[in-house]
Amino acid sequence: MIVKDEFLSKLRRYFNLNLYEVKIWTALLSRGVSTAGELSDIANVPRSRSYDVLESLEKKGFVIMKLGKPIKYIAVPPTEVVDRVKKNVRVGADEAVKRLDNLKNTDVLKELNSLHTQGVDLIEPSDLSGSLRGRHNLYNHLELTIKNAEETVTIMTTAQGLMRKIEGLSPVFEQIHKRGVKIRIGAPITKEAMAAVNEVSKFAEVRNTDNKARFCVVDGKEVVFMVLDDTEVHPTYDIGIWINTPFFARALEDLFELAWKEMKPVAKEIKN
Repeated sequence: MIVKDEFLSKLRRYFNLNLYEVKIWTALLSRGVSTAGELSDIANVPRSRSYDVLESLEKKGFVIMKLGKPIKYIAVPPTEVVDRVKKNVRVGADEAVKRLDNLKNTDVLKELNSLHTQGVDLIEPSDLSGSLRGRHNLYNHLELTIKNAEETVTIMTTAQGLMRKIEGLSPVFEQIHKRGVKIRIGAPITKEAMAAVNEVSKFAEVRNTDNKARFCVVDGKEVVFMVLDDTEVHPTYDIGIWINTPFFARALEDLFELAWKEMKPVAKEIKN
């Protein structure tokens, strides 16, 4: 049996299998019914491991052990395997979420918060900085920073960045708006973004600009800025910098204030 390594790698990612599991499984699919020894030879997997691998695949719902001797294994149809894996993923995710929810009411979280609070007291605010790699991590930290805002949130972003932020951060904008936080967003406003802009305008003031920049200033203290053009970088390789420095944050906010006066309110853009 010849199966390309690229195909095996895809199967490993899709079904969360290790290399031996995916080799034995594809070997069994090619035979339909087979013994552990035969599959070991076909898949080039050590015979001493083939039984453990088949037992693992059986527990995951990929194979069925046939009654009788010698012991043989039957391949479950791939479409059925997909349904079983989906079900297992849902069950696993639900259990993980339930465990994390229950953690909020335990002493474990209190101890973790205590450790973090004590640690923060020992370091200088200027030392609170770091790099953020990947747009997913970037937006996770951006959400955390904005969620803790007490007075102001100032955002400068791109056309695509505006749509991403409205889609992913609108609930946070609404939450902090109810606490009285002032939110301002400057970005190039495209026709595609107008519906989303009208929605977020309930919580934030949005203005149109031709300038290109990607940063967020919270309370004139914390800054998250992205160093690359989002139209020229893959989300996986996007990079951001987070720093806690009132000196730089206020300087950046002052520059934004000057640009803000030149930006056009979205309401005027709609009329035109």
